[in-house]
Amino acid sequence: MNIFEAVKQSVTTRQAAESYGIRVNKKGMAVCPFHRDKNPSMKVDRRFHCFGCQADGDVIDFTAHLYNLKPKEAAEKLARDFSIHYENMGHSPPQRKQIKRQLTQEQRYLQAENRYFRALADYLHLLKQWKEECAPKQVEDVWHPLFMEALEKISETEYLLDTLLSGTLEERVAVVVAHGKEVTAIEQRISDFITTGTTGIVRSNGYNGNGVDSRGNQRTTGNDTEGCCEKQSA
Repeated sequence: MNIFEAVKQSVTTRQAAESYGIRVNKKGMAVCPFHRDKNPSMKVDRRFHCFGCQADGDVIDFTAHLYNLKPKEAAEKLARDFSIHYENMGHSPPQRKQIKRQLTQEQRYLQAENRYFRALADYLHLLKQWKEECAPKQVEDVWHPLFMEALEKISETEYLLDTLLSGTLEERVAVVVAHGKEVTAIEQRISDFITTGTTGIVRSNGYNGNGVDSRGNQRTTGNDTEGCCEKQSA
């Protein structure tokens, strides 16, 4: 086992953060040290993710960012600070040309989990933006579909992210298995929103974001981005 594997198996990001002076509350939230953060916006557990600046990664990434170190230097610091023993002490990692094996099933799953987490984190960022920018200005205003989507989806998306960040392996696998199609659709929506400023949404109730539902009834005027949430990056 090399130093990177040994460190990631031995220390969670939360343990490292608390050891390095970052206060983490009971909900696993901390004030992000990577941007000017007044309220706790960084979730810290096995990995870390900031919902403010979008900083994200594992315990080595966290330590490298915190102390401005290279990944190997951060891993060595963690190994020293937490008395972690590992093989190949003092040796460089194998050259890339020596690593020609196929990804294991576990590695493929971890890739999928990381992909799902990033897509859901980007989606939550958009939902919070829509909730603020697309809120009705007057009592009599028709609620914008993006505002309604934000009200409906924020809690669920936060729950899924929390499960992927700090849930058990069984719970994380369940999220990946159950929400594959949904995450793929979210990735496409985010891509469309960044590229064109439109959402391309098709909701379960048949509403397609263009003012008409699947039964031909008028829902609101304009398109899904008219009046708010014009083209912005996620």
